[in-house]
Amino acid sequence: MTPTSILVLISCYFLVLIIISYFTGKEDSNDAFFKANKSAPWYLVAFGMIGASLSGVTFISVPGAVEANQFGYLQVVFGYFFGYLIIAYVLLPLYYRLNLVSIYTYLKDRFGPTSYKTGSVAFLVSRTVGAAFRLFLVAKVLQLLVFDQFGVPFLVTVIITIGLIWLYTFKGGIKTIIFTDTLQTIFMLVSVVVTIVFLSNALGLEGIKEIVDYTESSALSKVFFFSDSNDPQYFFKSFLSGIFITITMTGLDQDMMQKNLTCKNLKDAQKNMIVFSVILIFVNILFLVLGLMLTQYAQTNGITASKDDLFPTIAMLPEIGLATSAFFILGLIAAAYSSADSALTSLTTSFCYDIIEIDKKPQTAQKQIRKRIHILFSFILVAVIILFDILFKDVSVIWELFKAAGYTYGPLLGLFAFGLFTKFQIKDKFVWILAIIAPLVSYVINDYSEVMFSGYKIGFEILIINGILMFIGLLLMRRKVNTDW
Repeated sequence: MTPTSILVLISCYFLVLIIISYFTGKEDSNDAFFKANKSAPWYLVAFGMIGASLSGVTFISVPGAVEANQFGYLQVVFGYFFGYLIIAYVLLPLYYRLNLVSIYTYLKDRFGPTSYKTGSVAFLVSRTVGAAFRLFLVAKVLQLLVFDQFGVPFLVTVIITIGLIWLYTFKGGIKTIIFTDTLQTIFMLVSVVVTIVFLSNALGLEGIKEIVDYTESSALSKVFFFSDSNDPQYFFKSFLSGIFITITMTGLDQDMMQKNLTCKNLKDAQKNMIVFSVILIFVNILFLVLGLMLTQYAQTNGITASKDDLFPTIAMLPEIGLATSAFFILGLIAAAYSSADSALTSLTTSFCYDIIEIDKKPQTAQKQIRKRIHILFSFILVAVIILFDILFKDVSVIWELFKAAGYTYGPLLGLFAFGLFTKFQIKDKFVWILAIIAPLVSYVINDYSEVMFSGYKIGFEILIINGILMFIGLLLMRRKVNTDW
């Protein structure tokens, strides 16, 4: 595809999103923007969450990492499933019982205002970093495929990328996102299937059975790693990390939980979570199979590309065909925006409710405040993406994303765990200090883990260590006052 044809395709795609936004955003109210009027169908939420959970990082980085990591990522995915069960039957009942808009309101009721603000700030940092990582990857691909050809600077590409999200979410917010995520998940899955079909034909594979046999016989399809506990992909490290990544990056994350809280009741929200978690396993298997085929196709045809450039490089080759290239572009854009649009909305929601407490502002000013905060976070995301362009070059973004999550979500994990599993109160005004110390100590432990633990190298489990340190710190500064929680 030519850069011009790609631009036309992207323009048509966003025209569809804007049309959806027009119809879903007619009720330009804060209740619709933040909660979708608590009337979202659970099955639409479940399907749309697939795209939001996977994002452009999964779309690009998971297939690109197969050559180096084989199918080891699936161990993390199995952990995800059990993490979603904990969310469905431990966290969601709590959130619905308290009738929350922002899930961090729980921390105020449980511990006090400082814990509440600390949890909110931890989320704002975590989600800003996560959303920026995802959009950074997509902006890089668009820069490579389109904007470099027109001499457009990367900064302009980033501004366009964020500006389009703002354009179709500034009125309807989460109400619009529920419907656009459904459409974007469809495009993403169709894109993966179409590419697998093309590659299977190119590799001489006919039918699903031959694809399955080919995958099983490949050395790259190794899933389980039990032999070396120092290996970052060691099963128990990956599996446990998957559980805690899910609990924190979904269950303690306003972005993902905001969608669940739009369901009519707790039962619908739980159905959404269980159905979504099962489907997600099979979708990730599809991405890994795609990665195996991309790697084999590249080796067969002498194609060299870095991890995160493998899929876009092959997808845009002339011999791939116009249809496959077009679906790749649609899938990439859909995967990226299905997570980024909700991130922008949830950042706006958390800041409005948790930091400036918009519900205490004059009713006549609330809508205007929300719109200004929405614009503010759009600019913040642009700035962070540009920073990432300076810091990260030839890396697999999904692994960098999980590393960052280990440090930023750890304090949230410790706070919520302490609130749910103990009856102690704490010295609330000092919580923010612990939320700084725990990640710093975790960083030092991670950096010197091989020296401290006889060659053991810490992977994603840094999130667990960080959460435990926060929990221990809270335990040490507890007050001898029981609560009913």
